[in-house]
Amino acid sequence: MAMGKRKSEQQQPLFVAATSLTQSAAHPFYAKLNEVLAGWKFDAFVEELCAKFYAEKIGHPSLAPGKYFRLLLIGYFEGIDSERGIAWRCADSLSLRAFVGYALDEKSTEHSTISRTRRLIDLETHREVFQWVLKVLADYDLVSGKTVGIDATTLEANAAMRSIVRKDTKQNYQDFLTDLAKASGIETPTREDLVKLDRKRKNKASNDDWENPNDPDAKITKMKDGRTHLAHKAEHAVDMESGAVLAVTLQAADLGDTTTIVETVVAATENLRAVADDARVEDKLHEDWMSEVVADKGYHSNGTMTDLEEMSIRSYVSEPNRGRRDWSDEPHAQEPVYANRRRIRGARGKRLMKMRGELIERSFAHNYETGAMRRTHLRHHDNISKRLLVHVGGFNLSLVMRRLTGFGKPRRLQGLFASIFGWILSVWITVATTWTRRAARVIEKVILPSAPMAA
Repeated sequence: MAMGKRKSEQQQPLFVAATSLTQSAAHPFYAKLNEVLAGWKFDAFVEELCAKFYAEKIGHPSLAPGKYFRLLLIGYFEGIDSERGIAWRCADSLSLRAFVGYALDEKSTEHSTISRTRRLIDLETHREVFQWVLKVLADYDLVSGKTVGIDATTLEANAAMRSIVRKDTKQNYQDFLTDLAKASGIETPTREDLVKLDRKRKNKASNDDWENPNDPDAKITKMKDGRTHLAHKAEHAVDMESGAVLAVTLQAADLGDTTTIVETVVAATENLRAVADDARVEDKLHEDWMSEVVADKGYHSNGTMTDLEEMSIRSYVSEPNRGRRDWSDEPHAQEPVYANRRRIRGARGKRLMKMRGELIERSFAHNYETGAMRRTHLRHHDNISKRLLVHVGGFNLSLVMRRLTGFGKPRRLQGLFASIFGWILSVWITVATTWTRRAARVIEKVILPSAPMAA
């Protein structure tokens, strides 16, 4: 066969038949996902929901709400962290263009239009879209709502530590250290002098004194890997039967778990109430929905136990070893704490504790590691929350896709052949190794003893 050569200049055909365009392996996944969305009339729902944010005749041609929310869903399914990356990926992929709803001769949306649409549509509308996704899950029996697990993780902010300033004087960190060095007697401090002076200071990065002027919502905190960085706190409420995320809240990273749990429980309750009020799925929830909460020991406090009891919620919260307790100051908290202690020591409590680590950490891994949202590219909590709600909504839709197709993400289809080939190869290696060992034993027992010895 003769070797072909690449032509430096190749004339493109004037017309191309739509049937001759190639389709990627991910196309069946997105086609099935569009069937799910169409079955619940997603486009009609979001168009009615977002009509108040659009003008009828005035302004630049807008991005349809159905296309906008699909573009953000692609961020989860393709593991793309920025809106610029989403726009580039859609412009480059025929299957993604078909999923979003672009015509073959239509130009894909630029990232600036995606950002402008996000700023235009308010946070409450994004929450209603998240609730709509929960209704779809309930239709597939993926939402029970009885037992809810709570946990939080940190998201790296789109803000640098070197840009922080004093809240009182607006002085940056370098100038602040220089003034401290001069006050200590060093007239012309060098960089080494400043580093040495800074190393000896205590509480040098307090959120009470410092902030980032570009994103005041970002707080100084220690990340999971031990680095100190500006970050946000994302907290999940997860259904302990299906693993679906019932609520996601974004809060300041310097707030303790005992402070943020109430907001997340309230958000989960509101979302489940929206599902229960929908006539299409009202009988899908457990009759005692939002009646149990499971959390780790970081959430345990007298106030948390009391608040959960007042909301008629049974708590399964791990209790740290505090030694013998004195209840003279807070006698009303004694009974809720003891009741929680009895529950977590039972068989059901131990089983729920084991499931909590499995299900909640799985949602973190899918959304922030493979989902690429561990580092945010937006600033201010409202903007990040909008993106986060749709992103986590994509995770919930992946549970539906896994039930329908066996795959939660389109890349799993692309890796199917490789996994099957790897399984066949491993079986072949095992069989070949077994037969090789048997042949060696036969040679040792039969052939070698009967061979004549050398003179």
